[in-house]
Amino acid sequence: MISEHEKMLSEIFSVSEELYKDMSDSIKETDHSKIFEYITMLGKTLSESDRTSFWKWDKRTHTLWTAAAVGAERIVIPDNTGLVGKALAEERVIITNDPYSDPDFNSEVDKKTGYVTRSVLVLPVSDVNGEFIGAYQAINKLGGDGRFTEEDCRRLSLAAVICGIALESEVFMEDSHRDKLTQLKNRMGFYSDFSRRYLKLIDSGTPFALLMCDIDKFKRINDTYGHNAGDEVLKYTAEILTDCCLENDGVYRWGGEEFIMIMCGADKQTGIDKAEEIRVKVMDSVCHAEGKDITLTLSFGVSVYDPARTIEENVSSADERLYVAKESGRNRVVS
Repeated sequence: MISEHEKMLSEIFSVSEELYKDMSDSIKETDHSKIFEYITMLGKTLSESDRTSFWKWDKRTHTLWTAAAVGAERIVIPDNTGLVGKALAEERVIITNDPYSDPDFNSEVDKKTGYVTRSVLVLPVSDVNGEFIGAYQAINKLGGDGRFTEEDCRRLSLAAVICGIALESEVFMEDSHRDKLTQLKNRMGFYSDFSRRYLKLIDSGTPFALLMCDIDKFKRINDTYGHNAGDEVLKYTAEILTDCCLENDGVYRWGGEEFIMIMCGADKQTGIDKAEEIRVKVMDSVCHAEGKDITLTLSFGVSVYDPARTIEENVSSADERLYVAKESGRNRVVS
């Protein structure tokens, strides 16, 4: 007869084996989310709990969201709420075996789903420098008296450490894909998104438009108002482009004062209309920087992605149209 200890070891080895196979498969694409999923499953076994989740702390947006959740849907909450937020704010492990009496416990999910939470364990997770970047949560201890103890913390520490290492790697990669000034993704982020996200749309036959734009006479802005004002103009432009994006679109800082926008499911005319909308919005607005009111305009090149050509060739096509827009007077859209 298999003992409970042997059964747990078998489950741990099964999860480890599946993770190893996925990581070793050169054909199958494995990303951090898959790692988080496996390690969260491992934590469920280690802590003998009904549900487990690994939370990522997005300090840029001040939110906490479940990078992986076993037994529940993805959840996004403000980073100053809930037991996860409390564990990170106080930088300590949180154990509650009477959550409905805890003022920091968020019972809204239970009210919506009918789930009953009886016990909660939260371990804050840090990077190698000791900075907290996420948290591991276990809900409803199975067996025994149904209460989490320090022994469960000891068991979960392995899964928490592995998730912390994986999350730190992901954060480092995300930072390398993001422009620090505008907070848009950069050229590296563009190519990463293209291979992981947009390429799938192309394979499914979904069309999309490429909009490349450039701030007109940006050097003159820098020379007249200073580089700090120039930085504010770049951030201002990035904000307008982002605000004009739909949920499935993407905006990237291509380099210097150039930006590129991808519109999913858009034909050429839709792309032209969007570019014209942004052009007019920028032209009619004022950027307040360094105590000055700065007016600016954008030039656009618009093309539709051609699946018979490489992504570099498609970007060049939009860039060529942008060049024509600049050479023919600026503050216009060329397709």
